[in-house]
Amino acid sequence: MLILPLLFLALQVPTEANLPAPKSYDCPRTPHPLTIDGKLDDPAWATAPWTTDFMDIQGPEATKPRFRTRTKMLWDDQYLYIAAELEEPNVKATLTQHDSVIFHDNDFELFIKPLPTDPGYFEFEINALNTSWDLFLNKPYREHGKADNSWDIPGLKTAVSVQGTLNNPADTDKGWTVEIAIPWTAYASRLPVSAPTPGTTWRINFSRVEWTPGNPREDNWVWTPQGLINMHIPDHWGYLNFK
Repeated sequence: MLILPLLFLALQVPTEANLPAPKSYDCPRTPHPLTIDGKLDDPAWATAPWTTDFMDIQGPEATKPRFRTRTKMLWDDQYLYIAAELEEPNVKATLTQHDSVIFHDNDFELFIKPLPTDPGYFEFEINALNTSWDLFLNKPYREHGKADNSWDIPGLKTAVSVQGTLNNPADTDKGWTVEIAIPWTAYASRLPVSAPTPGTTWRINFSRVEWTPGNPREDNWVWTPQGLINMHIPDHWGYLNFK
């Protein structure tokens, strides 16, 4: 009688032997604060490498994403800066209320765990209308963690730039770009997070949710794969190394 439950559990657990090692990103310091306008044309961005292109959340053996997604990062004494470039032939978004369930639209998502020994971590989602959702989790959902939607990022700066026309399927767009600046003080109401110094390492991952018309299931494309359709496995996230 235990065979089926055990088989179900086995199917829910990533196969570690088949999952690539988490990726790593060396984040340079920016020589000057960035203006957050979503356009990624500040010369400082040229000093930051792009991540590898996103892949399916389950790993490299799954279907290759239809559209390219990549990110890059910078930091200074005040902020972590994140840029994202999302190829998209029909940029669209509908949600305008802060803390909506943003992944009901096509979106870009950030998952960040500043303290390696604490189970808590932070999630941020944004759509092409620059509508965002920020939340804190005291631990992963599968460990009975609870989402705290009352956490709002104080001092957050975000902007989106659309290379095309938003919500117009009659033409072909190039995509959309995102800029995010999160102050180091943003986490203090939930965890005792200090500003990093050179040599500090955090855990981080990025996700893109993409919906196909007529398909009830979304695509999930990520920077470093999770092994199954679940972003809430921090041990499988990448490493953010402050340089």
